[in-house]
Amino acid sequence: MSKQAFTITAYAEDNVGLLNRISIIFSRRKINIDSLNSSPSEVEGIHRFTILIHETIDMIKKVVRQIEKQVEVLKAFYSTDDEIIWQEMALYKIPTDEIAEKVKVERLLREFGARAVVIRKDYTVFEVTGQREETDKVLKVLEPYGLIEFVRSGRIAIIKASKGIHDSLIELEQRDPLEHIHI
Repeated sequence: MSKQAFTITAYAEDNVGLLNRISIIFSRRKINIDSLNSSPSEVEGIHRFTILIHETIDMIKKVVRQIEKQVEVLKAFYSTDDEIIWQEMALYKIPTDEIAEKVKVERLLREFGARAVVIRKDYTVFEVTGQREETDKVLKVLEPYGLIEFVRSGRIAIIKASKGIHDSLIELEQRDPLEHIHI
């Protein structure tokens, strides 16, 4: 079986130490986490973990089952890139004089939908939101112009299906704690 990109989404109560226990699940299996994002979800008091890994389908199923065994985790599932809408954000810091002197840089940045978020005398910071390939292209374009600093966020993703997990979590809160819920 070949490895492919999977996005794991886990909804959990916001408890100290949960992220550490989840990361141990990956390290025990020698799985590298490509991207990790933790944020509040659409349900008050529930956090969402979005984890990108490259692995086989068999391994991803085992990992998701392990994550769901954590007491605070309400639901965990995995998706392929075809099943989700995802983005990453990147910030690029370049010398301001490079932009002012070279119209080509400004044109390229507009082409990629870059937005200036900070303009100072010594440097300018641009933000690009898109898929990994897009943010990598901008990185390659800016490197020859004195790229000072670069950072990219973890993947954020939502499922393409019209019914999200929100309804399922609301239903879960209203049920007997011993009942199982299907998404």
